[in-house]
Amino acid sequence: MKPIVVKLGGSTAGHAEMQRWTDLLASATFPLVIVPGGGPFADQVRTSQTRLGYSDVAAHVMAILAMDQFGIAIAERHLQLRVARSTSQIGEVLDAGATPVWLPSTMTLGAADIPCSWQITSDSLSAWLARQLHADDLLLVKQTDEHNDYEGLRELAAAGIVDSMLPDMLGEGTRLHVAGPRILNTLDLPLASIPGRRIMRHRQTEAMGAQ
Repeated sequence: MKPIVVKLGGSTAGHAEMQRWTDLLASATFPLVIVPGGGPFADQVRTSQTRLGYSDVAAHVMAILAMDQFGIAIAERHLQLRVARSTSQIGEVLDAGATPVWLPSTMTLGAADIPCSWQITSDSLSAWLARQLHADDLLLVKQTDEHNDYEGLRELAAAGIVDSMLPDMLGEGTRLHVAGPRILNTLDLPLASIPGRRIMRHRQTEAMGAQ
């Protein structure tokens, strides 16, 4: 069974929802891979860039390393979780019956198809990993329920709920789901299905070719 890729947003850091999501994901009855956001570590990169004046290329590298740092922090929060830096390590962790937390720097730094820009965040890097793993489903866990106010992926990107590169980075065969904190009250352990709302790549009217 192909694993589901789950981005656990850095915006959950410091909130009770972070531990609740960690416990839920660690209990899943299906294979999944957790992708960490940048959390407070990426926030520090943004703050320091203004003060120190380093380039967006340097900031991109630091932001990916920030995801590594948040991933290490996540992996310590449950015995089921193990860090993994490559697709082979992800496979080894899954084969051992554990849940991998992907540390992206090894695979993504220097990758030709990943722009060095603040426009690409852990949302798009999650989609990139989903393509590497041939995953059918990608779940983005956010610290907001605003996604419920929008219909299609490009609307979410325009509203800043997902990054602007995600519509182009998401594989054609990958289904996108988004979940916010409100849904936590409806979920029980063990997690038996993908939570959240399925997001259409295009609005229904666009898909139907409406004038």
